[in-house]
Amino acid sequence: MRVPSRSPRQQSGPPVPYAAPARRRASSRLSRRTPAVEPDLDAYRDAVAELLVEVGALAGANSTQARQVLIDQRLREPAIAAVLDNTPQGLIGARETLLLEMARYQPNARSSASDLAGLVRIYLLSRIDVMWWREASTFLTDPEVHHSTELVDLEWLRRRDLLRFRYTEQPRTVVGRGVRALRRRVLPDATPRTAGLLFRRARREVVALLNDIGREFAAATPAGTPPLWVTSLVRSAEHQYRLRRLGYAAMVPSGHCLGWAVDVEMEWFGRFGVRDTLAGLLLNRQRTGEINVVDEGQAWHICLAPSATLRLRRAYEAEMGV
Repeated sequence: MRVPSRSPRQQSGPPVPYAAPARRRASSRLSRRTPAVEPDLDAYRDAVAELLVEVGALAGANSTQARQVLIDQRLREPAIAAVLDNTPQGLIGARETLLLEMARYQPNARSSASDLAGLVRIYLLSRIDVMWWREASTFLTDPEVHHSTELVDLEWLRRRDLLRFRYTEQPRTVVGRGVRALRRRVLPDATPRTAGLLFRRARREVVALLNDIGREFAAATPAGTPPLWVTSLVRSAEHQYRLRRLGYAAMVPSGHCLGWAVDVEMEWFGRFGVRDTLAGLLLNRQRTGEINVVDEGQAWHICLAPSATLRLRRAYEAEMGV
């Protein structure tokens, strides 16, 4: 079965500013140069892990000043600074954003950051995404996501059995929400407990990546194991700010708003004894440099590396017969 022909690449607009999502930045004047040598991401992740131990030791309400001093010192260490300095915000902007996130942090049931250390981990590890895609354009509004030619409709592909992963959409009506609530009461563990996708659209390379992981996961697990389950794909900056207002740990800028990041369910697969199998597959791909992985508890955030896009675009075209 053939999918529609590939459209010419079009940008959805320049990246969104982090303090004012309704404005667009001047790309030529403010764009950052690609570093001569890419930062050592293993060293960065190790340094972040060490920082998290220290943040955890200073979690008390009376340790605010000590935490700020710690962040000031550790973010300037070469292993961490090398990544943050090559994000669109730069080292100083990333530091200020992280301190602000920490000052505003309030634990709640919706947030994937269960404590301050979790917040710091999610923020710092997701900066790898924005470093990789520092020149990419942000999807600013919901209509941009719906109408972008850079994205394909997953439902069109699903109905033709061209996807090796599953997802559910957010109910759009009161009746739909009622049916979802009833199903969860009757069969509470039949599917992951997720709000579902607001946008059932994705980049072609991301579809190929998820199909790849889905096939590998199916081959590595016993018969009867549910397929890979995706809980979040592309988001608009508009939607990212809605999530922040609801209490989610939705970081800005975000790889989701660039179309290169997804979240995959993890916790639910513990019921089938295969959570560690999926974790191992994702971490192996991270070690090869294909993706960045952020453990967010129930779901893991993954972002595709630029170096893998050409292979995956070709894989998509071969698989779909484009």
